[in-house]
Amino acid sequence: MNAPGDIDIYERQNFGNRIGFGERAALVIVDFTIGCTDPCILGGGNVRAAMERSIGLLQYFRRSMRPVAHTRVVYAADGSDAGIFALKLPPLTTLTESNPAGQIVPELRPIAGELLVRKQQPSAFHDTPLAAWLIQRGVDTIVVAGCTTSGCVRATVVDAISRNYRPIVARDCVGDRAAGPHEANLFDMEQKYADVLDRDEIIARLSAMAQAR
Repeated sequence: MNAPGDIDIYERQNFGNRIGFGERAALVIVDFTIGCTDPCILGGGNVRAAMERSIGLLQYFRRSMRPVAHTRVVYAADGSDAGIFALKLPPLTTLTESNPAGQIVPELRPIAGELLVRKQQPSAFHDTPLAAWLIQRGVDTIVVAGCTTSGCVRATVVDAISRNYRPIVARDCVGDRAAGPHEANLFDMEQKYADVLDRDEIIARLSAMAQAR
């Protein structure tokens, strides 16, 4: 948590302005896989709780016929595509195509028409078809759920704003292994890279915009 007065310097320097929603939003669910939600494998902290909150967010996007993309980390069985990221985190190389731990959790399993991104780096955008898929669907706003807040979620958010998307982080739908990195990165993303809103507020705002049209 930030000490009293820490926010003052951000306010004085005019950080933390709202980006807002654009014309068309997509949901990107980052790495909510069996292994990443299991504290005995790669999960822990509030990741499982965030995954459960994401169920309602996914249901809303499906009901409203909005684009949805899911990501999972997938490495070759022989490790031939493993890079420095995997050197830093060797357990990632166990997440092969067939490993049950690398599969999307059943509660959020993709359906027809939703994009499944296989990635080897933190960001959902790095060397993946995600950006082209979003362009094809006229998306300008990315609602982000997933894990971890300090890792692949943050990397995806930074890459999103770098591509001129409007990133909206669903505060209660992202999780991390420890509270410190989770809270620090939510704060930092809200100041510099994204709007951070609770799930229900995101749904309410998107619904109101749809009704206004």
